[in-house]
Amino acid sequence: MKALFAAVSLLAVAACSDADVKKDAERIAHDSLITDTHIDVPYRLAAEWEDVSNATTKGDFDYPRAVAGGLNAPFMSIYTPAQYDGTPKAKTHAEEMIAIVERMVADAPDKFRIAKSVADVETAFKDGVIALPLGMENGSPISGDLQNLDYFYERGIRYITLAHSKANDISDSSYDVERRWHGLSDFGRDVVRRMNELGIMVDVSHISDEAFWDVMKTSEAPVIASHSSARYFTPDFERNMADDMIKALAEKGGVIQINYGSSFLTEAANKYRPKMEEAYQAYLASNKLAPSEEVKTSFEADYTASHPYPYANLDNVLDHIDHVVKIAGVDHVGIGSDYDGVGDSLPDGLKDVSSYPNLVAGLLKRGYSEADIQKILSGNLIRVWRAVEDYAASH
Repeated sequence: MKALFAAVSLLAVAACSDADVKKDAERIAHDSLITDTHIDVPYRLAAEWEDVSNATTKGDFDYPRAVAGGLNAPFMSIYTPAQYDGTPKAKTHAEEMIAIVERMVADAPDKFRIAKSVADVETAFKDGVIALPLGMENGSPISGDLQNLDYFYERGIRYITLAHSKANDISDSSYDVERRWHGLSDFGRDVVRRMNELGIMVDVSHISDEAFWDVMKTSEAPVIASHSSARYFTPDFERNMADDMIKALAEKGGVIQINYGSSFLTEAANKYRPKMEEAYQAYLASNKLAPSEEVKTSFEADYTASHPYPYANLDNVLDHIDHVVKIAGVDHVGIGSDYDGVGDSLPDGLKDVSSYPNLVAGLLKRGYSEADIQKILSGNLIRVWRAVEDYAASH
């Protein structure tokens, strides 16, 4: 009987503890400034416009969910597909993406405000308005002309991901087997230097390892990885960052913002599609079938039914944060979720922008202090952004 009472007491304590953690997590999430450096709302709205100032049934972001999650400063991704690299469409497409954010603000100025500085973010936070800083994903809209850097700076761009899925005139890409420059091009080095002078954060997500090391040699200001995770957990995935790269980023004062896509977080999710493709090729061979969209669609339906996608979860995200903290320190990790950008691959427990309190609760359970959690939520990114602003002001 005593053992039974002891077990019941332990369960009660655990339940109380969980409730206390949840309460603390909600408080921290709503009292703290939360930045997320990569949310693909503009590209989502370009495909199908929705009024995200009100609740929406699609996507990962809208105003009510952002408020519920405590999100204050989501960087809007001004994404340009690699198919436009080297064409006039690259610049016009970026302008179209910026115009979408401007429309969001014009339609709901009491809810959204474009932020062009740390001060703008802090003022919006005090005013209870969601700040929308702009990050350019893919540097191809610069179009070989440094004057375009100045132009996009004036339009509000405050970080630039130098390349995307293909090598462009600035940098090689981690996703591209062609290593056109074996790092940065000469123009790319000029781009990095001019970004430093203007006060635009250099973003090393998506670029090749060689290009990363070129950035480390070239940039005089701290840099960011706006939406990358730790390669330690996905050893063959160059899109994530290796330990020596994370350490070098930290030594330069920078920050890695953890991507929530399941394929960035676990080996099982990362290898899922390659294994399905391998199985598809074996299926074609064994059944002497010619490849076609109809055959592939049917095969993939059967494959996914028998081999469900292995979604990552909150603990996997926490593992990546723990790993960065272990090798580089708590001052060099943050959030770059890739909401609205990674499709149906988000981890269980972190499915949309209402879920930041879940992340905070997980950090609390792993022993992080409130001060360190605030660094992860925004403090580290804000520190880097301010350092980049200060460098530009003094040069």
